[in-house]
Order: sequence, then C-alpha cells, then structure tokens
Amino acid sequence: MPLLHHNQPHCAFTITAFNSMATNDNFTTGVLYEPLEGVERLENYRPGGYHPIKIGDHFHSRYRVVHKLGHGSYSTTWLARDEQSSKYVAMKVCTADSNPKEVDIISTLTGPHSSPITSPGKTMIPSILDRFTIHGPNGHHACYVTAPARASLSGVKDGSWIRLFQLDVARSLAAQLVLVVDYVHAQGIVHGDLHLGNILLKVPHNFDRLSIEQLYENYGEPELEPVVHLDGNPLPPGVPSHGIAPIWLGEASEDITLAEARILLTDFGEAFSHPKELKYESRTPLVIRPPEARFEPKKPLSFSSDIWSLACTIWTIIAQRPLFEGFLATEDDMTCEHVDTLGTLPPEWWKTWEARRHKFTEDGTPLNRNPFRSWGDRFEDSVQQPRQESGMPLFDARERDAIFDMLRPMLSFRPEDRPTTKHVLESEWMVKWALPEYGKIQNCV
Repeated sequence: MPLLHHNQPHCAFTITAFNSMATNDNFTTGVLYEPLEGVERLENYRPGGYHPIKIGDHFHSRYRVVHKLGHGSYSTTWLARDEQSSKYVAMKVCTADSNPKEVDIISTLTGPHSSPITSPGKTMIPSILDRFTIHGPNGHHACYVTAPARASLSGVKDGSWIRLFQLDVARSLAAQLVLVVDYVHAQGIVHGDLHLGNILLKVPHNFDRLSIEQLYENYGEPELEPVVHLDGNPLPPGVPSHGIAPIWLGEASEDITLAEARILLTDFGEAFSHPKELKYESRTPLVIRPPEARFEPKKPLSFSSDIWSLACTIWTIIAQRPLFEGFLATEDDMTCEHVDTLGTLPPEWWKTWEARRHKFTEDGTPLNRNPFRSWGDRFEDSVQQPRQESGMPLFDARERDAIFDMLRPMLSFRPEDRPTTKHVLESEWMVKWALPEYGKIQNCV
C-alpha cells in the first residue's frame, strides 16, 4: 500500500480522530482567550481540566510528542514517537476530573483477561499499549497509549465535496461496524455513543517507517497559534502558550480504497456494563439518539439502544446525508423526523407527546409541513441521487431492498422489538453484500 501524501482539504472543517461529535463541557467559565479554529476550548485548561502539552515534550521516558491528533470534551490526543519501539502511537491525555472508567472498559475488551473468543471484532478496538499518570499544574491526568489512527469516518466525509464512500468500501465499513459492536455486546458492554466521529480508519502498515521529518513533509508540520488572554494578562501556568490544530492524515471519503477501509471503534467514555450498571441518560448526538431515551426515561438503556444508533450510522456510511436530519434540532424536531420516516409512535408515546398536536393529525398525517420525506424519499435523495450525480455506481433494487429489510427492524420504536447484532449479521444484506467485501481485505497487507 503506498504511503499517503499530505492533502489537506480546504472545503470543510475536519472532525479528526478522537474528536467528539457532541461535546459536553463540564466547565461554565466564560470566554477568557481568543478562540482558535480547530483547537479545544482553551478555557478548559484550568484545575481539573486539560494538561498543557507542547510539541517535543517527552512522557514516561519514551514518548516524544510530534503532532496533535484531536480532542474531545474529556481529553486531548497526541501523535507521539515511541523511542523504544521506533513506532508511532496515539497518546490520550484525560482531563484531571475525568472518569478513568473508559480505560478499564477497553482493557476488559482487549486485555489479556478479555474473552478468548476468536472474533474479528476484537481486532477493531484499540488495545491499550501503555498507561500512566501525568502530574501537572491542572491536576493528575490519566494517560493511555494506543495505536494511532488516520482519521474518523466523519472526518474523511467532511474532507470530501460529495461525502460518499465507494460501494465496496461502504459495504465493508458497515460489516466491520456490526462485527465490532457484536463483539462489544458479547462481552456485556453497551457502547452508548456510536457515530461516525468515533469510528477511525487504521493507519497504513508502513506508517511507522516514516521519520518525523518525512511525516512533516507528507502531512505538514504542526502549526502553532499563540494563545491570547482577552484582558491582556499573562497566561496562567496551566494554559499552553500556543494552540495546535490537529494533523490531517486522511483523504476524501470517495478516495478511500477497500484495502484502506479498516476501522477502529473508539471513545468508550459513555460505555457501561449491562445489566450490572444501569444507565438512563443517553449522550449520543440527538440526530441518532434512540427515542426511548426521551419517551421511557425511567427505563434503563441497554444493547437495543446501540442498535438504533448502529442503524443510523450504517445509513450515514452508505448515504451522503444522515437518515434523520436536524441542524440545531430540538427533541420535537427529531421526533417529527422519526414519525415522517417510520410512522406513528407507539400509542402511549403518541399520547404523551404534547407537540404532536401542532405537527400531525391524530392518524399521523403531517400538518403544514412541506416537503414530507418518507423512508423511500430519503434513500433516493440521500443515497441514490448523489451517487448518480457524482458518477458513482448505485445500489440496485435487490440490494436496496435487502438494506431496507435489515435497517427497518433495527429502527423499531420499541427497544424490545429491535434485532440483536447476531440477527443483523444474519441478514441478507450482511451475508450477500457487506461481509463478502470485508472478507476481501482480511488477508490484504
């Protein structure tokens, strides 16, 4: 596989690896610093928050920071060179106040005491290579080291004008995603935050051969932007002197080849062990949040809540746009989208949904809203039409029907009516179209 070359898209802001699609800042501080595009919220460099890191910093007597990979609400992630193994690693540095539970869950899924089941899904979770604690001006920060990744699926779509994957790539990505979620569920874990921003592409096999100079030549050197205090005061000791935008290791989604389409499922910060741990609140982005989180708030979430988000994510892999759309949407907006696409809610939900009177007749007919977009409409205008306009092959009628037959039960309003991942893997689309494409890359180097 050839090494990739630096090709930073200028058309869209990129959500890079380890970036969260929906941030949940716990801090309430007002704006203290000039915001920097693509950089984490600088106000969160404070006691309990992020640890300030500079390019060239050494950690744990072996890791030299060479670039930044991204950030989330509870961590920053850095590309480092392991000077003991001469390999690149991703170093995730958590906020001092964050819950280290995520590391424990990943260790449960991938560590020496994890299930010995031979499952391809196990290879799609980043193993913890090392873990240690950093003591800094903002507190004690859990840090763990994994293999690096190129970019998130969200990032490579954002790096494209047409936001589409080739058919074989889309099938393979969907198959891998179901396989890895199946493995996670088999270990008794609910992921709790499935979306394209948490699905990463693995780096090429020869990535480690790049020297740091070659890395910068191919992908660009770190660009340092001075951090400026709005009131002109000197920066506190826990705030970095410069902000750093993440490196772009990806390429436009339509240019990803089948051999490159290998995924890692990350960000287990919302994951929980079911039924040992009961969780009632979903922090999944609203556009793919399961409806029971709204209409059955006193019932704990379970594996079936992942199935809803999994279906929405598979749709976004094969389509240009999400199945349910909403820019700055409210819960009522999203419920309207659900009813337009899937039909009326269960009777007890329908009765308790106050806003329905302004949106629908009692039988579910939309009031004063145009255009009404059905399931079939959405497939045509989000999947087929953009592919046709881009000169890409379309899904034929048989495959389209198989996709519908798989996704529609996954989007049952009642959680108990949704299939398990095992049933999804047995669906016609998985067996005849998706899994065979994944099979082509299992032995590909």
